Formats: sequence, C-alpha cells, structure tokens
Amino acid sequence: MKVMQLLPELNSGGVERGTLEIARALIQEGHQSVVVSNGGRLVAQLQAEGSQHVSLAIHKKSLASLWQIRPLRQLIQQQQPDIVHVRSRVPAWLLHFALKGLPAQQRPHLISTVHGFYSINRYSAIMTQAEKVIAVSDSVVEYITAHYKNCPPENIVRIYRGISAQEFPHGYQPSALWINQTFKDFPQLENQFLLCLPGRITRLKGHETLIELMQQLQQHYPHVHAVVVGGADAKKQAYLEELERNIQTAGLRNKITFVGHRSDMREWLAFSDLVLSLSSQAETFGRTALEALSVGTPVTGWKRGGVAEILSQLYPQGLVEVDDLTGLINSVQQHIDHPQAVAAVTQFSLQEMCDQTLNLYKKVVDQA
Repeated sequence: MKVMQLLPELNSGGVERGTLEIARALIQEGHQSVVVSNGGRLVAQLQAEGSQHVSLAIHKKSLASLWQIRPLRQLIQQQQPDIVHVRSRVPAWLLHFALKGLPAQQRPHLISTVHGFYSINRYSAIMTQAEKVIAVSDSVVEYITAHYKNCPPENIVRIYRGISAQEFPHGYQPSALWINQTFKDFPQLENQFLLCLPGRITRLKGHETLIELMQQLQQHYPHVHAVVVGGADAKKQAYLEELERNIQTAGLRNKITFVGHRSDMREWLAFSDLVLSLSSQAETFGRTALEALSVGTPVTGWKRGGVAEILSQLYPQGLVEVDDLTGLINSVQQHIDHPQAVAAVTQFSLQEMCDQTLNLYKKVVDQA
C-alpha cells in the first residue's frame, strides 16, 4: 500500500508523534509512506526512517491556504496513494476541495483521526467526513456521536494512542549522572517528596490548582516540593509571570520549581514520587499519565476524558472527582503517607496502535 498522511507541521506534539509512528510501521511492513506538511524539526527523523516528506503550506487557518488546493491535487495525481490519512482541520478542508477536482476513480480512500475535542461547528465537522474516522479514546467516540449525527457510528473506529514499553520501561531509573546534574541545577529538590505537573504552560493545565494544593499541604508536609515540567512559548510569557506572582503571594517561592521545556520527560516522570493530571478541560487521551504509570510512578488526576480511561484501567486509586480539591488533597496525602506501587503496564502499547491502524488501512483497501 501507499499511504499519504497530512498534517499542519512536524515540530512536536501528539499528532506529530503519531504520524511518525505510523510512518515507521508502514515502512517496516514493506509499504510506502508519504507525509505532507509545512515541515519542521521532525522531518529529518521521518526521512531517516524511510518515509518521503513533501513540503506544502497546509498549516495556516487563512484564505491564503486555498492556494494550496491545486498543488495538493497535483501531488495526489502524481503520487497516487491508496489512502490519504488526514489528521487536522485545515489540511482536511484543503484535501476536501482538492479531491472534488478529481474524477471519482482517481480519488484515494480517505481516513481521518480526531485527535482533539474541537469546537463544535461546521469547520470541525470535516474531521468526521471520511470513510473511516479514527477516535483516539472512548471519550472521543462519545464526542463524535453526540455532536456529529451525520457521521455513522459504524464509520468510527476507536484506536487508542500507544506508547513503547521499551522507551518507558517499568521500574526505570534516571542515571546517577542525570540525578547529580539535576540536584546541581535545582538543589532545592534534594530529599523532597516530588509532585510533578507535566505539560506546557497554558491556562488549561491546572497550575492554579497546584498552587492551592501546595498551600494546603505546607503545614503538615513541609518536605513536599512541586516541579512543573514544561515551557511557556512567547505568547504565554505573561501567564507564566502571573503564575510566579501568585506563587510569591502564596509564600510558595521555595516550594514550586519551573524547569522549563525538557526533552528528558521520561527522567522527570521516573524521578518524581507522584505525577499530577489537573487539566481544566478533558484530555482526549492523556499520554503523559500513561508514560508515568509505564515507568512505575503513581498518577493522581481528575476523573474525565482520556486520563480517566487510562487510570480506570491501570490505576483506579488515582482517580479524583473533577474539581474536588479536598479529594485531591486526600489522594496526595495518601500517596505521601503510604507510597504506592504501580503494576507493569501491558495495555495501550504502541505496537497495538500501529497494528490496528495498518489493519484498518488494509481493510479499507481490500473492500474497494
């Protein structure tokens, strides 16, 4: 088979990672893989792993993007993929218009993946108008069936995102070198019970809740320290400064450490005593929670979205009713007083995700 994947850019994030993982699986199985995007830092890796990358400016939500319809149509005519797998709304609309200009017999099969709880409107509906619509969790299946009645339930296929047990092995420990360097950079973390809040600095990730939590724990648990692992892009600098002012006002200056954007997330997850998932909006999957559990670190998080699905199956004692601060404090105290062991994770594997996706491709092509 020849499969062409469409996405805005190849820099970082879950959509990008999933694209690379499926591209790699296609090549390993002897298929052809083409990825179309506006480029980015992951292109070199994609090409090194055997896929072809074609640069097209299909990333901007603007009228200027309509100029890409004809080049995209020509690319499809030239490449003749069996399947086009689209992973984002702007590329999906451009593809929609590109395919309209092709005779029916020249059109490839169309598959989409709904990666997010998009705003509910006609613009987002395009993601549900494919032969098969992949949902990355049961929560996403519910979102599609509730809001897009034109998408037949039999066209929706739930394929959980997956992670590699080799990359996040159970019981993983950072090297002595890493630990020494970390204590050198952040001496305040030594001999502390570490709470880790992973994720970019945005209003959705629950930093305010973390501040409230730390205020409540201070008196009885002076050895608890919170680490925020994730950077703030240029647009979020003002929010980061606001957070730092709030931390100062709460008297927690020495209790919460921001370590910025990191490429060693696995180390931080394994090094921490408890990982928190406090997003103020439901997450479609909750990959970081899964990565933490995979290395053996307990997770406490709100009972909603993909995180709730993961915790329900792998670590139900970490579930807390949404916005129940008392419940959250109790759960964290329980983990401090009685450290918990996390069983080895055997579900949500990367191999399973790749196998299920490639099987779906084959099924669609074979039914033609």
